[in-house]
Amino acid sequence: MAIHPASNKPTVYIMSDSIGETAELVVRAAASQFAGTKINFKRKPHINSEEEITCALEAAAQTGAAVVYTLVRQDLKECLEIKAAELGIISVDIMYPVIAALESITGLSPRNESGLIRKVDKEYFSKVEAVEFAVKYDDGKISSGLAKADLVIVGVSRTSKTPLCMYLAHKGVKAANVPLVAESPPPDELFNLPGNKIIGLTIKPIILQEIRKQRLRTMGLSVDTDYVNMEKIATEYEYAWSIMRKLGCTVIDVTNKSVEETAAYVLDIYRKRGSDK
Repeated sequence: MAIHPASNKPTVYIMSDSIGETAELVVRAAASQFAGTKINFKRKPHINSEEEITCALEAAAQTGAAVVYTLVRQDLKECLEIKAAELGIISVDIMYPVIAALESITGLSPRNESGLIRKVDKEYFSKVEAVEFAVKYDDGKISSGLAKADLVIVGVSRTSKTPLCMYLAHKGVKAANVPLVAESPPPDELFNLPGNKIIGLTIKPIILQEIRKQRLRTMGLSVDTDYVNMEKIATEYEYAWSIMRKLGCTVIDVTNKSVEETAAYVLDIYRKRGSDK
């Protein structure tokens, strides 16, 4: 039988075979509805044995605490329910009703593995980190730190380096990009990277000229500039090729290719590189 000392503040034990974050968020949201009442929260994470459950429940019983839990392992869930009933403890299963509903509408069985949401969160934050990296190392804004990149994309202006890096970032790949401009040689650090870490982008000069013209028109600028001059573009094209040959990198012709098509090819190269390690 649970004991309810009047001097103790209401207590909720939050028990989980993961970290218990989900259950605590739910309990705190519910507790906010009871203005003026201070509630103790005691989180018991990473529970993986019946002994740990028994110990926690006996402690909870001493203060008349309620127990809220997210246990996906059926053996631990059953142990908690039986022991809580024996001790007269109020217990609430946060996870099972939702799992049961999803099982019903999908026709699938749950995996019953603890910590899966943390794996999802890890993947999410990896993407966020990659996006931040792509922004930080966009267009050669920072010349040092290229070694931190998973991939470095090089090429002349308007070969879709930035969109490609952002697309790769959403796949969790940290990509930097460095413009190849004769008047501003690439950083020395670039030449210290292994060739298989660099991807060069090239495009047919006539197509590049039209892309640049369209870009200038969109910005309301004159197209009568060196930026779209075919002789200047040809010079840039040859310069870029000379650098890419020196780097010994894979070169992709992005003429008439979408960013998605280019990214698929780049990701294939990247994954093969990883499997060769």
